[in-house]
Amino acid sequence: MKIIIGSDHGGLLLKNQIFQHLKDNGYDVDDVGTYTADSCDYPVIAKDLTSKVLESAENLGILVCGTGIGMCIYANKVKGIRAAHCTDTYSARLTRQHNNTNVLCLGERITGFGLGLDIVDEWLNASFEGGRHQRRIDMVNELDRMR
Repeated sequence: MKIIIGSDHGGLLLKNQIFQHLKDNGYDVDDVGTYTADSCDYPVIAKDLTSKVLESAENLGILVCGTGIGMCIYANKVKGIRAAHCTDTYSARLTRQHNNTNVLCLGERITGFGLGLDIVDEWLNASFEGGRHQRRIDMVNELDRMR
């Protein structure tokens, strides 16, 4: 599994914390930027990240901006991406177990560093339960086929 991580300027500090945390825990991580606090456009970063996530079914992505909302909106426009904006560990776990999300979106301005790392860990340690949830994912995937 490869984890791709990216942020705009509003999520740079939290992204850097998550990146180091993941590296320290042995994950294969690819940072698609941004790398400075200079203002940048979150859709550019989200586009790069979602493209890399879709390269393999095993890839996962983490997007960070000021609130996490803009990144999540963009990511969910991309065919094959199921992104969730999470502000707590319970939602992070269930979004993987029930919704089989492949992108986690966080907001640096609304989520502290400690909680942000806990959310990432909970999300990464959860796995899709399948069963009745697969039927619902299939319904969501049907929308992609209609586009």
